[in-house]
Amino acid sequence: MGVIRTYFNDRATIWDEAVAEKDAAKLERMAERLNIESGSMVLDVGTGTGVFLPFLLNKTGAGGRIVAMDLAGEMLRKAGAKGFDGNVDYLEADVTNIPLRGELFDVIVCYSSFPHFQDKLRVLTEMKQVLKVGGRLLICHTSSRAQINQIHAQIPVVRHDILPDGEEMQKLLSATGFAGVNIEDNRDSYLASARKPLPG
Repeated sequence: MGVIRTYFNDRATIWDEAVAEKDAAKLERMAERLNIESGSMVLDVGTGTGVFLPFLLNKTGAGGRIVAMDLAGEMLRKAGAKGFDGNVDYLEADVTNIPLRGELFDVIVCYSSFPHFQDKLRVLTEMKQVLKVGGRLLICHTSSRAQINQIHAQIPVVRHDILPDGEEMQKLLSATGFAGVNIEDNRDSYLASARKPLPG
């Protein structure tokens, strides 16, 4: 993950202007589709510069809390400097080894980050361990799978960072014990959702 960490750290200062989604309406529509209840405890994996954070904070409300986690410290520092209004904690950590213990979260969100996770099975296993029973995992993008993979294919450092097709995503989620998998891949967005089932 060292190469990926360096890639994102190096681009933190220009990320919002050059790369990040700028269409607030698209971000708001995606946040609505996630159906996050007010008061929820949310882990935002791959927060980056916090582009999606204000929209998540609007959903969690005053009684909720978000742990914004990212591998790249420079991206997180840029997010923290924005001074978002709400309960948010910043955690610099690798999703293949989440430094939290217990079933803590009602919802885990991966906005525009899942393709960059190299060992996807391990990542899903790690996230499931910190998700409450009945809690939801939401993997989302404000672009289609085809668009995302096409963009990444043109950038040498991330050319292998792809969003799996529907069948492969279903297999990954099922193999790590998630249930209720639903995948929506539209012209301008992508949303895969799943739940952590009751034991047994």
